[in-house]
Amino acid sequence: MLNLIETIFATIKNRVVIPPMTEGSSLEDGSVSRDELYYFDTHTGGVGMFIAPVANVSEDGKGFEGELSITDDCFLPGLTNMAKAIKKDGTKAILQIFHAGRMSSKAILRGTQTVSASAVAAPRPNAETPRELTTEEVEQIIVDFGEATRRAIQAGFDGVELHGANTYLMQQFFSPHSNKRTDKFGGDVKGRMTFDLEIIKSVKKAIDEYATEPFILGYRISPEEIEEPGIRLEDTLQFVDVLADSGIDYLHISMGSAWRTSLNNREDKTPIVLHIKETVNGRVPLISVGSIETPAQAEEVMDAGIEFVALGRESIREPQWVQKVEAGQEDTIRYTLDKNDMEELGINPAFANFLEMLGADMHFVGEEGKDNFG
Repeated sequence: MLNLIETIFATIKNRVVIPPMTEGSSLEDGSVSRDELYYFDTHTGGVGMFIAPVANVSEDGKGFEGELSITDDCFLPGLTNMAKAIKKDGTKAILQIFHAGRMSSKAILRGTQTVSASAVAAPRPNAETPRELTTEEVEQIIVDFGEATRRAIQAGFDGVELHGANTYLMQQFFSPHSNKRTDKFGGDVKGRMTFDLEIIKSVKKAIDEYATEPFILGYRISPEEIEEPGIRLEDTLQFVDVLADSGIDYLHISMGSAWRTSLNNREDKTPIVLHIKETVNGRVPLISVGSIETPAQAEEVMDAGIEFVALGRESIREPQWVQKVEAGQEDTIRYTLDKNDMEELGINPAFANFLEMLGADMHFVGEEGKDNFG
């Protein structure tokens, strides 16, 4: 049985987290939609922290359609309603913030060219070559992260998570594939950390100035890239060692499997999360995510000394996961997603289309009640 009460954060009621997941349901201008508010209200309340889908901090930072924006004070009313919806029954509302960088397009940016650390296209089909940001523009984006944090505080969120993962701008600056700069934001591995560390300073400054009660600062990281050159685990462990002393409150490790080993060094059989745990050495708590569905799987992660476990796809299928575990009703947990339950679960057509792309990972059940994926 999960021990849901013990946690190193006295203010967080348990060790289960909903990670940020794309639902593509915001309005075209980036405002919070009624569909999103219903979805948040349906899925919150059980977990200790609910990390909301990502919001862009700059006008040229949007990465996909239906994405939240936190670029202007005009978004505060909707974001306030969003934070209020998530903070049900003591769940902490965390807003992930980012800049997409080169992982966007002129179509999404309505004719504006994408930007990045350097003018290097992503190694993806139909990727557009971005424009290299000037030093002044980089400095402005750092300010934008601070301003986004100020808005998150004013909207009533309990924290922000910096999205330094999944190939977006913060990772692009750290990556030797996308960062060929020769100013202070480029160069060796330490130079490529500079942008992200300056963002952390900007965010912490906003927290110190505007927060009147404890405000959580998290950081999400992708440990490796397969590109050549690209981020290798040795680079990440150097970065993690610095991040652990940077003033963040947790480190969120973004992987498809919680127990994934190195993509680049097949001889290394130690799970990446354990390498990171050893490097951090208790300085900041970790969140592990990736194909965790059952209470036993969650417990295995926590038994390995990982402070928080995140339920992604499973939290979509079963909004009452934590409540059922606490009530001893584990045999009633849903591990499949019946398409007939979409409306009840707050999954609108835009979100449903995105989930369809995940295919078998969502464990869809067809109309006849049979698993479409065997």
